[in-house]
Amino acid sequence: MEEATISVKDNVIHCRGSWTLPHLSQLERGGRALRWPETSTVLYDVGEVTAMDTGGALILQRCIDGVRRKGQQTALQGLKPEFAELLEMMEGQWAQLERGASVRRSGVIDRVAGALWARRTATIRALAFVGESTIAFGRALMRPRSIRWRTLLRIVELDGLRALPITGLLTFLVGVVIAYQGAEQLRKFGTNIFIVDLVGISLLREIAPLIVAILIAGRSGSAYTAEIGTMKVTEELDAVRTLGISPMNLLVLPRALALVIALPLLTVYADVVGVFGGMLIALGELNVSFAEFIARFEEAVPVRHFLIGLGKAPFFAAIIALVGCYQGFQIRGGVDDVGRHTTISVVQGIFLVIVFDAICSILLNWWDL
Repeated sequence: MEEATISVKDNVIHCRGSWTLPHLSQLERGGRALRWPETSTVLYDVGEVTAMDTGGALILQRCIDGVRRKGQQTALQGLKPEFAELLEMMEGQWAQLERGASVRRSGVIDRVAGALWARRTATIRALAFVGESTIAFGRALMRPRSIRWRTLLRIVELDGLRALPITGLLTFLVGVVIAYQGAEQLRKFGTNIFIVDLVGISLLREIAPLIVAILIAGRSGSAYTAEIGTMKVTEELDAVRTLGISPMNLLVLPRALALVIALPLLTVYADVVGVFGGMLIALGELNVSFAEFIARFEEAVPVRHFLIGLGKAPFFAAIIALVGCYQGFQIRGGVDDVGRHTTISVVQGIFLVIVFDAICSILLNWWDL
């Protein structure tokens, strides 16, 4: 069987023999050992190539492409027509392979870099929005007459008063569940009265404020995003700016202040209803009367637990309102974009509320509170 060789003589690359699959390893070894000419144009003499298949054409195309990457030109001499067609076909396939390999090599890095850059940009925009909201809030405190009190009171009614039924029902059931599960364990040890400690501290300090915040994030935070997003899609925000009215003062500030007022009140209501649910289970399952429950509650549950839970509520409200309004302003497309950002608003609002609650729990534990 005729061998295949590749060599350099007088700055010309001579290709000889049968450039077929059985000789690929031999050609690759010869190519790696070759010292390429340093001329501006590299000439390939392929007139003595007696046979060529796709494997040989691929090797030749790789050699040509390697030279071109160094900035040198290439020329073929003596290439038979049937080999020229095969090499032309392989040149197109090789370009596709190179593009695919480049995408695979850089795809993951590019996606990660793009995601990090997008996250950085989004974080900067969010911080700028928080800063602008803080400045607007400070100006409103300095000039209370600039606050749209009618809009604020309407939002308090929508997001506070009308949220009482669902908030009361859910916290009542949560109090029932906590008391019922605790009763199963306390009954085994004959410590029935400690159901008061379990229900009182857990509800007042952690569960009631968190449940209320999650409910409001899903109910009001999503509504803020949808309302502002719809106004942006229908170009109402552009009309508002044209009239010289600040969207921050018109849309964000009343919603944030209303939620800061409504959420602590809802938290107090949730505390009362949740504890009442626990009292019913304590009476039915552990024979702890209402009088005994209240007496133990005053003794075992310090006021600081109630104040800690209540103190979290305004921060929860600010987080929910700002996230909801911010996502509304980020809408760029049509109705589909409104739905997507509404979902993001709910998820981010709940996530940030839980993160803030966890940070507070850690810090309060360090301070022995």
